This record gives sequence, C-alpha cells and structure tokens, in this order.
Amino acid sequence: MESHPANARTIALATGGTGGHVFPAQALAEELGARGCKLLLVTDRRGDVYGGPLGALETHTIRAAGVSGKGVGASLGALAQLFLGYFQARRLLAELAPAAVVGFGGYPSVPTILAASHLKIRTAIHEQNAILGRANRLLAPRVGRIALSFERTADLREQDADRATWTGNPVRPEIAAIAGEPYPKIEEGRPIRLLIIGGSQGAHVLGETVPAAIASLPEDMRKRLRVAQQARSEQLEAVAAAYRKAGVPADVRAFFDDMPKRLAETHLVIGRAGASTMAELTCVGRPAILVPYPFAVDDHQAANAARMSDAAGAWTIPQADLSADALADRLLQLIAKPQVLESAGAAAGRIGMPEATKRLADMVVSLVEKGSPASREAGS
Repeated sequence: MESHPANARTIALATGGTGGHVFPAQALAEELGARGCKLLLVTDRRGDVYGGPLGALETHTIRAAGVSGKGVGASLGALAQLFLGYFQARRLLAELAPAAVVGFGGYPSVPTILAASHLKIRTAIHEQNAILGRANRLLAPRVGRIALSFERTADLREQDADRATWTGNPVRPEIAAIAGEPYPKIEEGRPIRLLIIGGSQGAHVLGETVPAAIASLPEDMRKRLRVAQQARSEQLEAVAAAYRKAGVPADVRAFFDDMPKRLAETHLVIGRAGASTMAELTCVGRPAILVPYPFAVDDHQAANAARMSDAAGAWTIPQADLSADALADRLLQLIAKPQVLESAGAAAGRIGMPEATKRLADMVVSLVEKGSPASREAGS
C-alpha cells in the first residue's frame, strides 16, 4: 500500500503509556500546535486516559505490547500484537499521510515508526534517558532524526550519531518558566528546605528511610529543616507521624500540585532518577541525592543519575546501599557546607536544557521543511 501525498502541516506522534514517554509528547504537541501544525496521536489502549494537550488530539489506537521481561509464551504473544499493530499503523498512516511521525519510545512507537519508514514518511524519535531504550534502539537505524535528552547517550551506535541532536527533555512550561530562578541562599539560623519526591507514585523506600535519617540528625539541625515529602498513600500517616515525633515541620502528600514553587524554594532534593525528574532538576538547577530505581529496564535510572553526578550536580546512593545512617551522614556533610549545595545547584543547571521543547519542535519542523531524509530506507 502506497501513501498519499503528505499533508505538509500534519505530524503524528507515537508514544507509549508511561509518564516518561508522555510528558515530552505533550510538550511537543502544545508547541507544534501553537506553530499551526495539525497533530495526530497514535498509541495503544492506554491512550484513552490521556489528558491535557494529548487528550485533545485526534487519537488512533493500534495493537502493541512489551516484550521485555516476559516468558517465551508471553513474548510470542507480544510479538504477534506488534505484528498486527504494524499493519494497523501502515493502513492508518497511508490514509492520513502525515508529513512526519515522531516516536517517544515505548512499544506502541515501534509498529508506527516502522510503518512510517516503509511508507517513506519522514521519521524522528526522542529518547528521554541517558541510555537508548530498547524500542528506540531498534528504531534508531531506521529514522531520519534522533533527539537526545542527554548530550552523551549510551547504546547509540556510532553510525547513527550523525543523525542525532541534543535537544534535551521537555519539561512543563511552568517548570521551564523558573529556570532562571537563583538558588535560594542558605543563611545562618534560617530554614533549610528539603524536597523528597519518588516518581509519580512515590517511593516506598524513601518513605521508610528519609524520615528515619532526618530523625537521627542533631537537634539544632532538625530545627532548621522544613521538609516536603511525596509518599505513597498507604505511608502518609506513618511518614507524617515520624516527622512530628522528630520535631521537624513536614508537608507530606501523595501528590504536589505546586511543584514549580517547591522546586524554586528547595535547597536539596532527594528522589529517584527518572527522565522527567532529571529534566526538571537540571532545568531549574537544584542539587539532589539520587536513589535510582534498581529495577528500571536496562538500569537506565542509574545511567541518568551518573550523568548528573558526573557533572557535580548530584550524589548517587544505590538503593542497595541506602540506609538511614548512610543518608544521615550524607545530609550532615551537605547541610554543614551550604557552598557545596549552591555549587552543585549551579552544576546541575549547566547540563539542563530549559529550551528543550523549542529545540525539539525546531528539529521536527526542520525534518519536514528542509528535506531531511525520511528514513534510512528512503535514503538508500
């Protein structure tokens, strides 16, 4: 089946259902929409729950399933789903004829990008992590452009690097708006603000370890601390009670809807090293103690944390080494040296990309308007 002539201002976005894939797709959709482009969304059944800019798009659902970490029978079933999804995507794209298709990783992007490539539609992918994800690893040799969130990205083949651009990872506009906010000065006798975040659903290990670590700090230091901690819903009462017992003012919630304000005023973040968290920390320029999620695919959170730690913007503690005593020791060292925290915040900001949304949109528009090769197949 051959594609119809491309609709020059129509761009299809192909994304999976997890937040790390969805956030940059949302940001790009908003930016390209403001530039007068028509946007389409191609996803799997999880796309029904999207809100915001993605939820408002014309949405098309295809079959897709993850292969990683499954038994032989389940993996064969997932491959069959991807095979069906490819033919669904091919038929859909031939009918809609977008000028370009942009994938954000996750298995729903695989059949869509492959179909676009075979139809000679221009293609690009965006990688959110410091290590190329498995879906993007498969697609990278076949697309016209590769957008990277980190300047150095592992598992990107040398022969694909000439089509790669460091765009950064888009953050919410309200986060990008505070990119220029100076690091809050730590003054003698004034409060020191800690922000503990654990991803979209909180981190159980942080709910157990952080309050215990803070409770063991010297009393004069505890009196200066002001804690905001995201915790799992089943931990909320226990975490709040631990801080009350330690005499530390704490705001403990399952979700913070004022994250820009909290990031702007915080002196130190403790959290996971997911793609969105890393993008926000480096955009705003705030130092962090990072505890990578140890079961992330290909250990990509450890790679993310390493990039920020290597840049002197963070300190990484593997979850296997995390204890209340180890964390308390680290906090003692850092709080006693405000200049170290301020310097780390500046270092984090130097590797951030507040203009990531614009850079990604520029790359996509360039792909369409400047005649970049649609795919490796199209150029061969």
